[in-house]
Amino acid sequence: MTLGENIIISEVDKNFSGKELDYVCEEAGVLKASFVDGYDTMLSREFDGIDLSGGQWQRVAIARSFYRSHNLIILDEPTAAIDPIEETRIYNQFAKFVEDKTAIIVTHRLGSVKLADRILVMSKGSLIEFGTHDELIALGGEYFRLYKSQEQWYK
Repeated sequence: MTLGENIIISEVDKNFSGKELDYVCEEAGVLKASFVDGYDTMLSREFDGIDLSGGQWQRVAIARSFYRSHNLIILDEPTAAIDPIEETRIYNQFAKFVEDKTAIIVTHRLGSVKLADRILVMSKGSLIEFGTHDELIALGGEYFRLYKSQEQWYK
């Protein structure tokens, strides 16, 4: 599929404009100018298109989530292939987009979960802790242990 098709696939019946694609791409950090044919650029070497890095694919997926009208969004490791500075920018933009919506973010990078209203800590498929960042730090359990192991990277 093309860049444009990859973004609108989440809501193909929606009438869209180039301006809307420009907006969601800008917010997600997708640099349209870096695509030879803009939104018509094929994304796959197999189809005479281009390859994307893991971080670029993540940004396209985030643009897709910004494009779709929704009340619930689930992202699994949305910034795993993105550097920490870009991660901060994306999470700040994401926070604006999900105001008054339910967002579930699955991540192992605990610096980003401080943004959450509620944090659920899972282990071996079971919920073991639940609360805010401050509550879980005060609890001194698994979240505390995991956060402390990564804390140096978030200061």
